[in-house]
Amino acid sequence: MDDIAPVQSLLPPNFLGWFSNRGWSPHAHQIEMLKAAQDGADALLIAPTGGGKTLSGFLPSLIDLSERPREGLHTLYISPLKALAVDIQRNLESPVAELRLPIRTETRTGDTSAAKRQRQRSKPPQILMTTPESLALMLSYTDAEKIFRQLRCVVIDELHALAGTKRGDLLALGLARLARLAPLCRRVGLSATVAHRDHLTAYLSKTGRAGDGGVRTILGRTGARAQVDILTTRERLPWAGRMAVHALGEVYDQIRKAGTTLVFVNTRAQAEIVFQELWKLNEDALPIALHHGSLAAEQRRKVEAAMTRGALRAVVATSSLDLGIDWAAVDLVVQVGAPKGVSRLLQRIGRANHRLDEASRAVLVPANRFEVLECRAAVQAIEARTLDGDPPRPGGLDVLAQHVLGMGCAAPFDADDLFAEIASTAPYAGLSRKDFDDTLNFVATGGYALGSYDRFKRLAKSEEDGLYRVAGPVVARQYRMNVGTIVEAVTLKVRLGRGQVLGQIEEHFVQSLVAGDTFLFAGQLLKFLGISETWVNCAKGGQGDPKIPAYAGSKMPLSTHLADRVRTMLSDPSCWSDLPDAVQEWLRLQRLRSVLPNRDDLLVETFPRGKQHFMVAYCFEGRNAHQTLGMLLTRRMERAKLKPLGFVATDYVLSIWSLRPVKDLDSLFDQDMLGDDLEAWMDESSMLRRTFRNVAVISCLIERRHPGQEKTGRQVTFSSDLIYDVLRKHEPDHVLLRATRADAAGGLTDVRRLSDMLARVKGRINHRALSRVSPLAVPVLLEVGREQITGSALDDLLDEAASELIDEAMPELKAAGRPQGMLPL
Repeated sequence: MDDIAPVQSLLPPNFLGWFSNRGWSPHAHQIEMLKAAQDGADALLIAPTGGGKTLSGFLPSLIDLSERPREGLHTLYISPLKALAVDIQRNLESPVAELRLPIRTETRTGDTSAAKRQRQRSKPPQILMTTPESLALMLSYTDAEKIFRQLRCVVIDELHALAGTKRGDLLALGLARLARLAPLCRRVGLSATVAHRDHLTAYLSKTGRAGDGGVRTILGRTGARAQVDILTTRERLPWAGRMAVHALGEVYDQIRKAGTTLVFVNTRAQAEIVFQELWKLNEDALPIALHHGSLAAEQRRKVEAAMTRGALRAVVATSSLDLGIDWAAVDLVVQVGAPKGVSRLLQRIGRANHRLDEASRAVLVPANRFEVLECRAAVQAIEARTLDGDPPRPGGLDVLAQHVLGMGCAAPFDADDLFAEIASTAPYAGLSRKDFDDTLNFVATGGYALGSYDRFKRLAKSEEDGLYRVAGPVVARQYRMNVGTIVEAVTLKVRLGRGQVLGQIEEHFVQSLVAGDTFLFAGQLLKFLGISETWVNCAKGGQGDPKIPAYAGSKMPLSTHLADRVRTMLSDPSCWSDLPDAVQEWLRLQRLRSVLPNRDDLLVETFPRGKQHFMVAYCFEGRNAHQTLGMLLTRRMERAKLKPLGFVATDYVLSIWSLRPVKDLDSLFDQDMLGDDLEAWMDESSMLRRTFRNVAVISCLIERRHPGQEKTGRQVTFSSDLIYDVLRKHEPDHVLLRATRADAAGGLTDVRRLSDMLARVKGRINHRALSRVSPLAVPVLLEVGREQITGSALDDLLDEAASELIDEAMPELKAAGRPQGMLPL
């Protein structure tokens, strides 16, 4: 500490003694947070993992409540994860007990019992840990003003993970309502990885704008630089595939050497495979567990508790454990598969050590050759301390509709007042009055096309005072049962016989099973017995190769920042020295046969293969953008009589094959494809229907849950499809259709990123007409027509196919034998 006097004036003697007894000294940023609280200022704290961010957020509240004890809700803690809320509440118990503070701390999430939630409304604790959804629910009750009027602070943890999402939109609207109910309430944001600081400042601001000076930004001391290595496997490095099964023997060796290891993967399907393969290798019977969002809550809690006790040597996890849970005993983080984003990777690496002055240790395990490049780009970004993240986007109109209905459930409201309140949030700072009025009209009447149905009339406007009120207690009850913005894919619950519930899997996967089929789930080999209502009945064991449940939307696209670094690396051979020998040889072969992609150009290779013609575009814009580009290009090729047969997209490359060759690439890749072509494709595809289903659920137009029952996925989809067709025919500019198009353009299609790419490469397409496949095209051609095969069988098939393609790409090597020193590919 540089300045003792401010510390002694801001920290009471009992708190100074508590720090001293633990051998701690307050960090400078913790003192700055106390000063901000003393000044009544909102604050954004950006500090690395292990820097005491959480204590920084709570310390002013603990001091205030110790000096001025009182009943009622004082501090609200908002977490993006239920598990994190529980973990923080447990960690707060220590200072509260050791300092003997007159403070009750509790959690309120979807797992909290109805009786406890009811008691919390009548007698709330001084500090409550909750989630955006539970806050929205509490704000919808008629006693919301009574519950929150004494609130003095809202602490939002992992703010970067919420801002810019629909959950963040819902939270921002909730914060605006809290500002009305509790005008003296301060806002505190905590984050370790921040790419757009102004965006988070605007989010915390009570005006929704970054430049108003209302939010004090406090920076924590930079922690020790993470030690990140890339696994150089002793096995043959695969050309394609995403599971990295080839390297799991070496991953197991890492687990054996470390005390406790977190093994992160990118998808739930990959988590099941990696866990199963590690168990096959587990000759030492090490305690290894599995954790992902589709497992039953009870099973997840058991894993979390065992990890906290230090009873596990490793946990295989998805993003379900990305954020904040304080496991100081973690020695090593292993990322299996490419990280896809720097900020996300740093968040995961921060789970190791959880101490500011000790370097977190991590190992990246690329699954294929392109992923080696991505992993190397990520390490370079970490060394340069650069982050990535999407820029802010406008708030969703479907979320707005849900909030408007919730406010009607809480109390009568004036439309002008509610509009001003909503426009004070960052996501809705640019909301037009027309969009607000259309949304309000939709919530009140359903709109023109749905206005004749009483069930869609959920608000009533009084002729006496002009205020809007909820249409009745049934509407309010339905809202409270369906609040939230997380719309899971249609799932069925998995149970052993008639007993233990293991979790849930997606309905479309179950439809592919027949009685007796074997599949992997919850780390177990299961035999499918059949379906009864919403249950998937199964037994342990089974015969034959197991199938792996795949989960929609679980693949994260490659970030723009990493893509730029990969392109730079490819175009500059001086950057290759740190790459594995096999990868360096692969890139050198590409330079012999063709060229390598340039950072600012678009390399497009065309070549014949059999009776077909292939076009391979090295875009590096992520899977979503490439899928959209593939759809649009094949439409154009169809009109040009080129007879396209299909396409395949990876995070790095797009390949299209046709019966006739492509010649005019400049016209084919013209930006005008994002006009009528995009509109026509989106209207014809099922994408908008799927997106509309989610929008309809979030807007509370279609309810998933009713008293005593829950709609099946088929029922929800059938209802949304009917309404979608009615709106398209009779009210094509309906507010929900506008929300649907905005969602489709942002996430599933990644139109903004695709548009930026087409503008960047206009007039800069580097076309190489080849006589045969190039080495760089081998990985994407291995994806063509590949079935969903897992485990070592996939590696064997890919190795065989790769050998054939390499012989085709470099026939001179096959004819002459490999030159001395040539590495095996």
